Amino acid sequence: MGERPSLPQVTRRQFLERSALAGALGLAADGWWAQALAQPGCDDGPQGTLVRTLPLYGPGAVETPLGQMLGGAGLDARLFTDLSGLDRDRMITPADDLFVRTSVPAGLDPAPERWSIRLGGDASGAGSTSVTAAVVQAQATPMGAHLIECAGNSNPQNFGLMSAVEWHGVPLARVLDARPRPATATAVLVSGRDHEGEASLRSQAGASWVFPLATLDAVAPFLATRMNGQPLPLDHGAPVRLAVPGWYGCSWIKWVNEIRWVGADEPATSQMREFAGRTHQDGVPALARDFAPPAIDTAAMPVRVEQRRVNGRTEYRVVGIVWGGRAPVDRLVIRFGPRDAGTPVRVCPAPATHHTWTLWTYRWTPAAPGYYDIGLRAADTAIQTRRLDLSFYIRRVRVDEV
Repeated sequence: MGERPSLPQVTRRQFLERSALAGALGLAADGWWAQALAQPGCDDGPQGTLVRTLPLYGPGAVETPLGQMLGGAGLDARLFTDLSGLDRDRMITPADDLFVRTSVPAGLDPAPERWSIRLGGDASGAGSTSVTAAVVQAQATPMGAHLIECAGNSNPQNFGLMSAVEWHGVPLARVLDARPRPATATAVLVSGRDHEGEASLRSQAGASWVFPLATLDAVAPFLATRMNGQPLPLDHGAPVRLAVPGWYGCSWIKWVNEIRWVGADEPATSQMREFAGRTHQDGVPALARDFAPPAIDTAAMPVRVEQRRVNGRTEYRVVGIVWGGRAPVDRLVIRFGPRDAGTPVRVCPAPATHHTWTLWTYRWTPAAPGYYDIGLRAADTAIQTRRLDLSFYIRRVRVDEV
């Protein structure tokens, strides 16, 4: 959730250079390139002595404050997670540091025993029942660690509209199992409280998403009630929010107050229309059934660059993350500029899940001082990586010592 991503502008010359590079990589695939990908080594941990950690930027970016609320309140509130401190023992985002894109509506009463969620029925409420948030909370169980990324995670300073949290909740399918389903129902609509009637510079009020029934088993959305073992904070949807593993945060509806059946002709919600471009839809479909799942593709980026002194020499250790996609990815390719053919990077140890992020590292010795644009791609070109294909998540570092 957030502003529309500013997709990188690619000149004709850059396009031709990248096309030529892609062709060269394809020709090399049955030679040294394939051999390098087959048996890349693992980084055996930090070497030598840490001199300093270099800041990372987006090309042309200005510095963005981290850890403080920006942009006002309500729909315009923003808090960016600082990803630079991620490490093997610090992979879960503390609740206070979880990114915020829309703070709690004024006057909301989150008391679980008074918070009512309407279930089933149609748009008029006919045939519906209700349940309190307290009942949902009593049924919640651990759901594991899941990453949530804002569909507008385009901040050029740190891409900090992304976090990973341990969740408790109740599977949405279980909540629906006991509710009578109309024969015409093909999907379920989940709605939440929002800032209706409030003005915003960057967004519009309305929070709801339609989920085809055929996707529920595979996606496994759940009603979340706790983060990192503690009750949900107000800005993160207390007392109940929806969590949708592997989908962008615009579908993770906060302050859930309605779950109802809908048919094949259900219009796309205002939330779906607003985020159509940011979730890679083909235009803005009028009907909810024509929306593709807002799934997060496999992606990767550096989060910090460490300058280290190793055996009297200066070298650098690039630390980054890989996330998203339909399955864990343990082979990447790192590039330090558009003309760089790329070098294989092995994610070690290999990730066991794609539901959260995984660290990777790379030992780097730059040829000369200067600015370097660090980009990643999946080694397996069959993997869908739409944002990486657009040179998204590029991070720039300035090296003044080699």
